[in-house]
Amino acid sequence: MAKTGCLLLLLSLLYTISLVTAAGIADTRFIRSSCKSTTYPALCVQSLSAYAPSIQHSPRQLAVTALSVSLSRAQSAKSFVTKLRKFRNLKHREYEAIADCLDEMGDTVDRLSKSVQELNHMGQAKGQDFLWHMSNVETWVSAALTDENTCTDGFGGKALEGKVKSSVRAQVVNVAQVTSNALSLINKFAGKH
Repeated sequence: MAKTGCLLLLLSLLYTISLVTAAGIADTRFIRSSCKSTTYPALCVQSLSAYAPSIQHSPRQLAVTALSVSLSRAQSAKSFVTKLRKFRNLKHREYEAIADCLDEMGDTVDRLSKSVQELNHMGQAKGQDFLWHMSNVETWVSAALTDENTCTDGFGGKALEGKVKSSVRAQVVNVAQVTSNALSLINKFAGKH
């Protein structure tokens, strides 16, 4: 009798695991399919797959999550640039470029924060209300992309070649790429309404 009970428990557990696995694969498929329309599809899938259970098949939740990932990476990049500013032996031009980049990254964080809040608080808006909220989000995310590009532009020219430029560029380019993907997913969500 005990063997039968253990066998039933084992079968029940295996069945539950198969259902959870099947749901996770389906959620990941939705992310993969949605990310095909972005500029950086591999990065899109890599950065959002961990959130598949909460995204499920919701274009709205996918857009919110993509924006949240972008915001998190922007905050990390801003923190990184803040720490760089404290380095000794920076060239005057490097210090200026870092200070300007820090301002731009601060603006990026503000714009992305407002965008996440806007999407989270728009509820079930429809018609003109929906379009107004989405227009705000699209404008702020586009402006954040411009801020990120302005940051890297500040490190232009041969005078700034080196580790500072390459490390800032690596951080900010990653933020710009996930922000570009988020904007693409936001536009796709907005287009469905």
